[in-house]
Amino acid sequence: MKYQRPKGTADILPDEAVAWNYIESTAKKLFDNYRFHEIRTPIFENFEVFSRSAGDTSDIVTKEMYDFHDKGDRHITLRPEGTAGVVRAFVENKLYGPEHIKPVKLYYTGPMFRYERPQSGRLREFHQIGVEAFGSESPNLDVEVISMGMHLLKKLGIHNLKLVINTLGDQATRKAYRSALIAYLEPHFDELSEDSKVRLHKNPLRVLDSKDKDDQKLVADAPSILDYLTPESASHFETVKNLLETLQIDYQVDASMVRGLDYYNHTIFEIMANDKALGKGDVTVCAGGRYNGLVEELGGPETPGIGFGLGVERLLLLMQAQKAPLPTISPLDVYVVGIGDETKSETLKIVETIRNNGFSTDQDYLDRKPKSQFKTADRLNAKIVITLGNDELAQKVVNLKVMATGDEQQVKLEDVYDNFPKLFGKFLKK
Repeated sequence: MKYQRPKGTADILPDEAVAWNYIESTAKKLFDNYRFHEIRTPIFENFEVFSRSAGDTSDIVTKEMYDFHDKGDRHITLRPEGTAGVVRAFVENKLYGPEHIKPVKLYYTGPMFRYERPQSGRLREFHQIGVEAFGSESPNLDVEVISMGMHLLKKLGIHNLKLVINTLGDQATRKAYRSALIAYLEPHFDELSEDSKVRLHKNPLRVLDSKDKDDQKLVADAPSILDYLTPESASHFETVKNLLETLQIDYQVDASMVRGLDYYNHTIFEIMANDKALGKGDVTVCAGGRYNGLVEELGGPETPGIGFGLGVERLLLLMQAQKAPLPTISPLDVYVVGIGDETKSETLKIVETIRNNGFSTDQDYLDRKPKSQFKTADRLNAKIVITLGNDELAQKVVNLKVMATGDEQQVKLEDVYDNFPKLFGKFLKK
């Protein structure tokens, strides 16, 4: 039997993992500057965590979740997105308590799972980096989160970015707009897709997000939510726009944008890139928004929240296409060539000593001849090659070659053990 990875998954090999670590470490350093702190939640949660938060009319719940009953007949779901699990942890661990400084700022990284058609940069197992901030309704926090997302993408070398924003208003806004949207769509009921027919009276905003071409034509002339904003919602959105202008962050308003999850309200946003590596037209790289009400939905006190998420696979494709700087596996500092069985013990001791001094070091493990060992050192781009044969062992010395210059010298073993960083650190600067 030939074993293969499941459809929609990928192996991240060592050469690629270096780039992944770079993206994650860059994000973590930036988040730390904004005082966001890491949280790690389970890869699977109770089904209700996502069905209650994402909404029972969303594609994620109705079509894409990997859910099953475990041996205890508990309904379990592999997490399809990061926010709901973080909110559940926020509530369960009482991070809303007075001992926690508000807003509580958190970030996460890790795999997510959605059963959908695999495509470039979008797999069934995909990886997200996301942030969540709880405890403040301030438009300043909205703009801080948006700015942080833009800052991260630019820091990773992405250019030609476009920020698109909208508002879904407060509860009163959505109620009024819901009625207007249903009134507009009902005369076209027979023309709607089957999914949109189901959603029309449950959550008509989902129709605006339909991928069906006929639905898209119908909603092109639908009422705008911006015409139904309460004074409070309009003021919040106006402040967000003014603050973006203060920070000189260009943006466009798209009144038809609703995002794919039901928990959003007030400010929502998408950061897009136009690059053929991701497909035709503008493709979303980072997206998020405000979700006042989600904490209460999952059993907590009334607590506003806002956040964003971005997919690492899609980001990596974009970075490669735009030739953004990506690290590769670091060259080897030292390769130790041992010649003869009698040198094996001492060779291992040398290797471990140099490693303990903070330098990457390797040796032969296949009993190869000296010529093959030297070839391996060359393939690994070793900066220094140390050679130890029986004669050197008897004299308690090693031969050392600096590969960049070709300089060779004989060094006492005791100097390797006692003074290696001082003697050769200049050739091995990190």
